[in-house]
Amino acid sequence: MEKPSLEINLPDTHEEGKLYVVDSLNNLNKLNVCPDESQHALADEEENSDGVGENTAGSNTRNQHLFFVTFILTLIISLALVSFVIFLIIQTRSKLDQISSRLISEKKNIEDLKKMHNMLLKHLNRSGIKE
Repeated sequence: MEKPSLEINLPDTHEEGKLYVVDSLNNLNKLNVCPDESQHALADEEENSDGVGENTAGSNTRNQHLFFVTFILTLIISLALVSFVIFLIIQTRSKLDQISSRLISEKKNIEDLKKMHNMLLKHLNRSGIKE
């Protein structure tokens, strides 16, 4: 009984490895440049080149209109939000002005009460009434 030879023919496998690497790189490049979906789309376009130009032009214009409408709606919503924020800022400023004016008037009232308190203490000290 002879045992099968386990020797490997190195030059052949080396050449096969090079071919495998080159094929793998080509496949990878195809995947990076054209994903599967776009490869199918390109193949379909090549097969249906009769009236596809008109369909893609119509689709392209429709996509542009959709983008334009979406852009305008986004601008309108942004403008509404900015206007609302400005309205809130103005309302807050108005309320802060009211509160500060109230604080100023209360401060004056407190100062008047302090003056009256001091006058009463002086009057009581002069009159001789002591606790």
